[in-house]
Amino acid sequence: MGFERELAVARQLASEAGSLALRFQSDGFEVEDKPDDSPVTAADKACEKLFASTLESEFPADGLLGEEGANKTGTSGRRWIIDPIDGTRDFVRGNRLWSNLLGLEVDGVIEVGVATFPALDEQYYAVRGGGAFRSAKGEVTRLKASSIDTVERAVACVLQFNNVAIRPHSDRLLPFMSRFWAVRSLGGAWDSMFVASGHAEFWLEPSAKPWDLAAISVICKEAGCRYYDYKGNDTIYGGNAVVVTPALEPEVRTFLGLSGQTVA
Repeated sequence: MGFERELAVARQLASEAGSLALRFQSDGFEVEDKPDDSPVTAADKACEKLFASTLESEFPADGLLGEEGANKTGTSGRRWIIDPIDGTRDFVRGNRLWSNLLGLEVDGVIEVGVATFPALDEQYYAVRGGGAFRSAKGEVTRLKASSIDTVERAVACVLQFNNVAIRPHSDRLLPFMSRFWAVRSLGGAWDSMFVASGHAEFWLEPSAKPWDLAAISVICKEAGCRYYDYKGNDTIYGGNAVVVTPALEPEVRTFLGLSGQTVA
């Protein structure tokens, strides 16, 4: 499998960054707005600094890409992709669904992913080819996609309803969702881990950056899910993403207009 050291460092570092963010949440913080109207806090910046400095120390030849500005060109063909707090709106409002996300990209392929939910004390992780796992309350369990094979018994996780009118497939989304047994919208990383854990069958993310998707993509694939962008490409750079179980994939590909197309 390889990448044992990288996974160990990533998991420990993600836990440390989570503890740092929890301290900020307890002590209070200022909130700023980015040009795209998304919030950023001192916690985001401090956690990314912790990620970047530790990864530079542990893997000095590797590159870095972070949501809050970390950007280093490495010499190893490897790059760590960092989201120090995914779900900053949740973090600001004091709910528990925010996370931090860390992925390792090697020659364009995501090899390691860690998604940590500090306020829930849960961590999800995977190495390509080695399966996906959840650590919670001292127990480690292997993740496995659901085998439910009908939309009418399936759970869909769909994000960004506030912007749904300007997103692709908006005219078909409501009729498609109405066929599902239930629809949830709890936050990008958490909803995607629902699918990876077998608690839901479909996740639709209409707008995302590489740091939102790097860790998630490998975890979901190693759990047995299908992952691609709206064009059917296996990439974290497409600006959007889909995670679906194999049993429900034909329905989702029809919804996206990808019937007959293979994942690139």
